[in-house]
Parts: sequence; structure tokens; C-alpha cells
Amino acid sequence: MIDGDLLRRGLYHRITIRLSSNLSILKKPFPSYTIAKDMFDKLSRVFSNDIAIDLGTANTLVFLSGKGIVIREPSVVAVQTDLRGEPKVLAVGAEAKSMLGRTPGSIQAIRPMKDGVIANFDITSEMIRHFIRKVQKTSSLIKFRPRVILGIPSGITQVEKRAFKEAAESASAREVFLVEEPMAASIGAGLPITEANGNMIIDIGGGTTEVAVISLAGIVYSNSTRVGGDIMDDTIIQYIKKRYNLLIGERTAEQIKIAIGSAYPGDESKTQDVKGRDLLTGIPKTLILSNDEIRESLADVCDQIVMVTKNALEDTPPELAADIVDKGIVLAGGGSLLKGMDILLRERTGLPIIYAEDPLSCVALGVGAMLENINLLKSVAV
Repeated sequence: MIDGDLLRRGLYHRITIRLSSNLSILKKPFPSYTIAKDMFDKLSRVFSNDIAIDLGTANTLVFLSGKGIVIREPSVVAVQTDLRGEPKVLAVGAEAKSMLGRTPGSIQAIRPMKDGVIANFDITSEMIRHFIRKVQKTSSLIKFRPRVILGIPSGITQVEKRAFKEAAESASAREVFLVEEPMAASIGAGLPITEANGNMIIDIGGGTTEVAVISLAGIVYSNSTRVGGDIMDDTIIQYIKKRYNLLIGERTAEQIKIAIGSAYPGDESKTQDVKGRDLLTGIPKTLILSNDEIRESLADVCDQIVMVTKNALEDTPPELAADIVDKGIVLAGGGSLLKGMDILLRERTGLPIIYAEDPLSCVALGVGAMLENINLLKSVAV
């Protein structure tokens, strides 16, 4: 395997020497380095795999140019500390998630993303590097650093944006572009963002809920609240702990949410067996929970999502608001799949609520589409 960086240095060196020898003959300046760099950039575009990444709090999706979404794994990294105190990555993704809450003292299963932003810079870089290596061409003898597009929350600070960019650069990215998730989700959902019409999207992810109104390829209004699927899981854990003195883990809470969680009352009554540790006796225990109890526990979280949506509608310019009345609001993100979320929003806002065709993949499909449309990318990148 020939490393792209070594090849680049060799190309620059050889071309510079050859061009420099011609300078004495021509006796005038010659931009040898620029020509060598242009040549290398062209080679990089041919041989490298440009990558788009939806780096989510709960899951990471990777879109490879020409192939679509090739990785869909949890944003979890298992790290082991050696005798010298140095961390070593043992597993990334689904394998690491299976270790959550089940590791010995020397191993930690870490979620490096929290509330949509980077909580652990080094581990996030390792995770990105792992995914980049996983999707790079194995058939090519030449391995170049890829261009990377990252989807990021809309309400983060400049410091947090820089952390995203530096994490990707340290993970061997040649060039990094940042695109706000509501914009990426709108493109992935197939909304006509370049037209002079209002498009409203709600992207409920693992760590954040993004609400945005988009027109003419720009975000007219956006708001982000750090409420999402992870907060729902934590709310279920705290509800069961307070009401039944039973301690459950993150994975169990997520399973409960998927199985019987809801945002709006339904006709069907469901129950779920829940296993955990009794806080009074310290002995494992099983209890039966109903969907009504879980809906009660999630009521405050759902109300926050409704409030952010109403605030967005109140601050939307009248002409764009009229478009939203006609076209409705598009729901995306894994959190939007909570049963009855669309009915709750429809009842509270009085507007049509439409699910994107593939809510879980909207951001990844959106940033992936920009790999093929560099002009659109440059106009929406932040």
C-alpha cells in the first residue's frame, strides 16, 4: 500500500527539481510548486473517496461518493486503559455499544458526542478515523486523504464548530466542510430549498432537536434545543427509578421507548416486562410497565419539542408562513419516529405534518448529495 502523503512529497520533490533545473535555461520565474500541487490535487480527486458524515449523538452514518450510505453504526467507542494509563481503542460502533454497562474496570464504553456536540475530542477523532479507514478503497494501491463533509447542529458556537473541523482534520481528512443539519436534512428529504418558497423541517436527533425555515438555499430561521432521543431515554430511567425504585440501563430504556413509548394517546394498550436492580434490596427484579406510564414520563420532553416548533412559527415571516400552511412541516430524525409524534404536533399547531421518506437517513443523504454538487456545498457550508 502506497501512502498518499509520501507520494505527495515525492511528487513535489521530483517535479520541483525538474522544473528548477529548467529555470536556469529559461532564466525567468516558474511556479513549480503550484503546478505540482495542482497535479497532486487532481490525482487526489481521482483516487480518494470523498466522504460525507452525519456525526450524530446516537448514531453515525457515512455516505461514500458513488455508493451511498455505507456505514450506519452507534456513536460509541470502547476504550481500554493500559498499565501506563494510555487509552487504546478496542471497538467502535455496534460492537462497542454492546459493551455499554457491561465492561470491567479497565474498559470504558464511551459516547464521545453529547447533546449534538463533541464531548471527548480525542475519542471523536479516533471514531472518525476508524470510519474513514473502513470506507477507503481497498483495491487501490494509492491511498489519498479524503475530502469530508460533516453535518453539525445549527445552534452551536464557533468554538464547537472549530472542534468538529479539527477532529476531522486530525482523523486524516484532506479538506473539511461543515453543513448545518437542518439544511442537510432538508436536502435529504427532497425539499425544494433553492426556490423562493418556505420549507419547514423538524429534525429530532439523539442529542438535539433542530427546527428551521429554509428558502432560496438559506436558513431564514433556525432554533436548536438540546432535547432528543437520549433525553427521552434518560427521562424513562429517572421515572422508573423514582416511581418503582428500580434502576435500569440506557439500552433497556431505549428498548422500552421503541416498544411502548408514545407522544400521543392511542387506542391500543401495550405492556413491557422491564428488568433492573431494586434500589432497596439490591436484588434483580422484573416489573410490568404500560404505554400510558411511558407516555406520561415523556410528556415534558414532547412539550419542549412542541414549544420550539411554535416559537419557530411565531418568528417566521408572513409570506413564508403562508407557504408552510399549504405545504406543512416535514419531520426527520430518529426521535421523530416516537409513536404519535406527528399527531401531537398536528394537534398543537393545526398544520399538516409529513414524515420524510427516510427520517433516519435525511442528514446523511443531504450531506452526501453535496459531494456531487460542489456549488451548492459552497453556498450552504458554514
